[in-house]
Amino acid sequence: METGRLNPPPSAGEGACEAGGPGQRPARGDDLSGNVAAPLPVAPRPPFPAEGEGRLAIVAGFLLLLLLPPLALWRFVDALPPLDLTQAELRSTVVLDREGRLLRPFATADGRWRLPVTGSQVDPRFLAMLTAYEDRRFATHPGIDPAATLRAAWQWLTAGRIVSGGSTLSMQVARLVEPRAERSLAAKLRQMVRAVQLERRLGKDGVRDLYLALAPYGGPVEGLRAASLAYFGREPARLSFAESALLVALPQAPEARRPDRFPHAARRARDRVLDIAARQGVITPAEAEAARAEPVPTLRKPFPMLAAHAAEAARAADPAAQMVRLTLDGRLQASLETLAAERAAALGPGISAAILAIDNRTGAVLAQVGSPGYLDASRAGAIDMTGAIRSPGSALKPFIYALAFETGLAHPETQLDDRPVRFAGAYAPENFDLGYQGTVTARRALQLSLNVPAVDLLEAVGPARFIARLRAGGARVDLPRDTAPGLPVALGGLGITLTDLARLFSGLARQGLVPNVVRRLDGPPAEAPPEARITEAVAAWYVADTLRGAPPPENALAGRIAYKTGTSYGYRDALAVGFDRRVTIAVWVGRPDGNAVPGLVGRVVAAPILFDAFARFGGEPDPVPMPRDALVTTTAGLPPPLRHIRRDIPKTLSAALGGALKIAYPPDGARIDLGLSEPEPAPSASLALKAFGGVPPLTWMVDGLPVAGGARRQSAWAPEGAGFARISVMDATGASDSVVVRLE
Repeated sequence: METGRLNPPPSAGEGACEAGGPGQRPARGDDLSGNVAAPLPVAPRPPFPAEGEGRLAIVAGFLLLLLLPPLALWRFVDALPPLDLTQAELRSTVVLDREGRLLRPFATADGRWRLPVTGSQVDPRFLAMLTAYEDRRFATHPGIDPAATLRAAWQWLTAGRIVSGGSTLSMQVARLVEPRAERSLAAKLRQMVRAVQLERRLGKDGVRDLYLALAPYGGPVEGLRAASLAYFGREPARLSFAESALLVALPQAPEARRPDRFPHAARRARDRVLDIAARQGVITPAEAEAARAEPVPTLRKPFPMLAAHAAEAARAADPAAQMVRLTLDGRLQASLETLAAERAAALGPGISAAILAIDNRTGAVLAQVGSPGYLDASRAGAIDMTGAIRSPGSALKPFIYALAFETGLAHPETQLDDRPVRFAGAYAPENFDLGYQGTVTARRALQLSLNVPAVDLLEAVGPARFIARLRAGGARVDLPRDTAPGLPVALGGLGITLTDLARLFSGLARQGLVPNVVRRLDGPPAEAPPEARITEAVAAWYVADTLRGAPPPENALAGRIAYKTGTSYGYRDALAVGFDRRVTIAVWVGRPDGNAVPGLVGRVVAAPILFDAFARFGGEPDPVPMPRDALVTTTAGLPPPLRHIRRDIPKTLSAALGGALKIAYPPDGARIDLGLSEPEPAPSASLALKAFGGVPPLTWMVDGLPVAGGARRQSAWAPEGAGFARISVMDATGASDSVVVRLE
């Protein structure tokens, strides 16, 4: 039997100590039978690196650990889209008055109230509380507060939950600019990156202003300005400590702390802000204690709606504008809106009222009250009655007189007949009181608003000419369809807006020039049309001076303003328009649906509102100044042709017996040699003037200039040189004759 090959015994010490001793495991290479196995091959051991190479590897690994976070952050930032502030910059359209006061805001397209606001428009005490509560180091950090971030991280690690977020105001703005529902480390990192970007782009003031505009306050209310108006009814420029604290606390939980729904939660949050503000020295403990005693508002107030019609029209005309500044005076507007609402309520259900005030110097609209209440459906408040076509009644009579004064047909002291009369077409007007005054001056007839003299004057100047003059003044005049202008237009037989009526009366205060209505202060520059003329300066002053003497309504002082009233047929419209040198105010009262209102008379209903509106405008009335060429005299001091308006009635006995006026010498077309071509013409060279017929005294004129001493049938004129001359003569009845001669 062949035995296995035995390995040689180990050398001294080899494996002895490893296999020696009882209980020791057999040495590697020995089998269990004690035989020595063949040795296993041993891999070569790699050599140890050099000492310098090891250190280099450690440094490289450390640097890699240091660079990995910045590289990851860089990749994260690079993957973010560009910062887009388009949606964040959207604001509610606001309409302001001439001083920048808010008249009416409009909600955004998605129904939010987000009014523009900047830090300069906010109470400094609010800003101090905001930074004390939200971000004490806002002025010094770059958008991220490292101390607050480390504190939040430590609280998270020790508590096992998020105790505080460490968000700065800039990070909160970033969350408002890019709202996201997720709450994760990536979302927080994104806010931090955006916060730094916002600070670099906008600066501290810009970030703060964005927070003031975007901070949520519950429901559709966003931004400090909207919240201040909604909860306190005023701008955030002046806030109490309690109000400031409440507005600081609400954005943290806008729905859970809404004071109109959860007043107790709102109070607790407000008081917490007051405590923090007191600890940080923003307010004193006594001020904090007093602020805690103030109640929390439990109702939201409506947003301002002054000049609702004007604001709506301005927004419709420029829908892209986020801010519209009108010429209105907000304080006067509010006062006149209150006046219109009170008077309309006193007159009964369904009655509306409108008031318009125009600055006579510039044509700017100072107040526009279109109705007693924009939201009052019972009075059709949504209809702007300053732009509605209505009958003016007798309110246009002054312009009939102005046209008669301008054309030389009458003077304020010209006598008119107020007696029953039937005009062409069987038109027989009557006075409002059904009585007659007999013979009165034009001044008195206009002050008493007598109908017969006004129609008599209109017949003399011509209805078509009168309507043309109104339209030339820029007024829209609506006549009954398919009818020519007739005598009834003197008493309101046409349609006109209250705005155009006010413009025409403003022209009387401006020497006959009708202003262009200016409604916006910030609109795009546009070339204004030339101002139209309603009458000449002297005629305008005659009318203004006459209307200043009109009897005032009860409890009003006489001689304060020039004014005229009007009452449309059937008691459908009552109007009153008054003016002085400063302002023109027009008032309309009636039903928007055009139904009759018994007792609706301009002098009784509209005139008291007009005088009250002037009182609210303030200041002393300033009369229209008298022009230099105005003739102030009595009826007896007028030239005979102006003493009486009826041309078909002779002014004197000789007028009834005399023949037609005719120039006897010189004859028309004559060439008369007066030696005027001589080097030295005779100083006594003069032309004899002779006339027959007519009613003396006569008035001789050459080229439109009166001849001195030419009040008789025979006169003389000394020409200044050779040439053509137009010679005219006019008698006491207004009859005239003219010739053209050539002087040599």
